[in-house]
Amino acid sequence: MIARRRALTATRTYGDGPAARGSRAAAVSAAAVLALSACSPEGGAPERAAEGESASATAEASPGEASEETAEGPGGLGEPEVIATGLEAPWSLAFHEGAPLVSERDSARISELDEAGEPREVAVIEGVSPAGEGGLLGIAVEAGHLYAYFTASGESRIERFALTGEPGALALGEPEPVLDGIPAASYHNGGRIAFGPDGMLYATAGDAGDTGSAQDTGSLAGKILRLNPDGSVPQDNPFDGSPVCSYGHRNPQGIAWSDDGTMYSSEFGQNTWDELNVIEPGGNYGWPEAEGIAERDGLIDPVQQWEPAEASPSGIAVSGDDVWIANLRGARLHQVPLADPMTSTTHLVGEHGRLRDVAEAPDGSLWVLTNNTDGRGDPGPDDDRILRLDLTGSG
Repeated sequence: MIARRRALTATRTYGDGPAARGSRAAAVSAAAVLALSACSPEGGAPERAAEGESASATAEASPGEASEETAEGPGGLGEPEVIATGLEAPWSLAFHEGAPLVSERDSARISELDEAGEPREVAVIEGVSPAGEGGLLGIAVEAGHLYAYFTASGESRIERFALTGEPGALALGEPEPVLDGIPAASYHNGGRIAFGPDGMLYATAGDAGDTGSAQDTGSLAGKILRLNPDGSVPQDNPFDGSPVCSYGHRNPQGIAWSDDGTMYSSEFGQNTWDELNVIEPGGNYGWPEAEGIAERDGLIDPVQQWEPAEASPSGIAVSGDDVWIANLRGARLHQVPLADPMTSTTHLVGEHGRLRDVAEAPDGSLWVLTNNTDGRGDPGPDDDRILRLDLTGSG
């Protein structure tokens, strides 16, 4: 794990003008500096030619090593409980009235899990066009609706559906458009959606292979988007009339909030640095001008970065005093303390293959979604699975 600390100042006010943003780092109270040492990135990594994993580098920082611990066995999280098996390229987890819901990328299926972990098909989302990394991606539940982000023919869309019935017999109503016209490709589609503490719907959109679009605030590609639940643009968004909340992203796939309203996002770099960012309205996170910590005026640096072999971060969750990050190529779960987000502890390293999503369940446990059947993993006989981690006494 590679990281570097720098002074950060807190700001989370929507409607904050772009002139105030610059290189201001966001929403964490921490300051320290580590001695720098030159590090060379791991070469090759052909799998990064697709899901945030391609072959050239643009990072210009010379980061030094920060502390990372591996917590397995005593003092770690212990052995996870297997909740469900036999899922097909699952992508996202959500809960409705305690009932777990999971999306499957290629089948476009939404399933509900019963108490024994057996999936029951709730619906197949129409209009999904799975290809490469595209398909049915993130889901979120709010106010009796299920929201779904998916790639369709030539674009990505967000739709919502009324959730009907009781847990054990849930069904979806007719689709209602929320947002369309998000650029799509066979890779770099972002795809995570979640509701923030402000009641707004947030969505991550990748650059869809058009790197320059990430710096174009008139494009929806390479952005984190902020919408009213019906898809209209909030009046206090940083760019008038635009759903763009932040820009300069390559392929962000995780968003979550701490109790104080700080927004965190995970992001695939190219092949030098993957990132954990703190998101502020109107902020420019650098891609494609920079990858990882660059210390350039006008750009916001990540609070932590990892070499891709140790990361490829997808879904994230905030639980207790930590950010938890599911990693694909790194095949591990990162635990990042909110009080010191430039450090981390790793769990489950190499034990369950690729990890796609992590979510906090209603009982406070963490549910982790494996992703070994997505065409890039090495699936075992029970893959893909949902794992449950009890955080009680885990430190």
